[in-house]
Amino acid sequence: MSKRTIKQINQVTLVGFLANIALSIGKLVIGIVAFSQALISDAINSFGDVFSTIIAFFGLRASEKSSDKEHPYGHERLDSVTAILLAIIFFVTALIIGGRAIFSIIENDPNARLPTMAAWITAILVIIIKESLFVYTFLAAKKLKSSSLRAAALDHQMDVLSSVFALIGITTAVYFRLPILDPIFSILICFLIIYTSVNIFLEAIGKLVDKAAPVETEKAISKVIEEVAGVCRIDQLKTRVFGNRLYVEVEIACKGNLALVKAHDIAENVHQAVEDKFDDVKHIMVHVNPESTKTDK
Repeated sequence: MSKRTIKQINQVTLVGFLANIALSIGKLVIGIVAFSQALISDAINSFGDVFSTIIAFFGLRASEKSSDKEHPYGHERLDSVTAILLAIIFFVTALIIGGRAIFSIIENDPNARLPTMAAWITAILVIIIKESLFVYTFLAAKKLKSSSLRAAALDHQMDVLSSVFALIGITTAVYFRLPILDPIFSILICFLIIYTSVNIFLEAIGKLVDKAAPVETEKAISKVIEEVAGVCRIDQLKTRVFGNRLYVEVEIACKGNLALVKAHDIAENVHQAVEDKFDDVKHIMVHVNPESTKTDK
């Protein structure tokens, strides 16, 4: 892993970590002072983000370690394992938020105070800050091809929607003068977090079970291979996602009267062309068949 990559990882993680700490404390204090159940639920969600940021940092660093004797294929799958841990944290956070909201609704305290203007202003500021964090983290995740950073980015986006629900809950509770509306919107926040955590979990699981690359990616790889001089056709192409990287196996057909050295050179050219064109391809295995041989695709 290059020093530049390490610097990017540190920068994205530090920004998210500091922002989540500040937002967690701010929302919790304002939520208590301004009598907003929805804002307190949003604060609990942000405290979960603090832990998720730490896990994302160490998970990405671990996944970028070079191959060694015990791990000849590298450590990329640790990135998907990290994403699964994040999904579990988000799910538990959602259960805590939902439980608190249901308790408040059942209790239905007639003397409950309505949220104040401070809660409303805080929710708007959080929405602006979190949307900025989402864009910043998502672009970094796309550049580094990281599942864990992408999970963190989606969590920022989830926080935006969570804060929107909190804002709506605060506004409606004050407008209709019904404090119970505030915890009702906390339940909506709970469902939102559960939905996102399940999506993150399923995506990470797909990367752990050797799922094939998207059809568009396989077509693009096939096109690059077919353009290599000496390749008559592609007999078979297989891909498998390995963490945040991709492994490719291909059988190509070349003229049957080629010398072994020439056939080897064509295979090497295919290997080089694919790995040069696709940054996420960690390795491609090329097998050469005589053109006269027919292999089931």
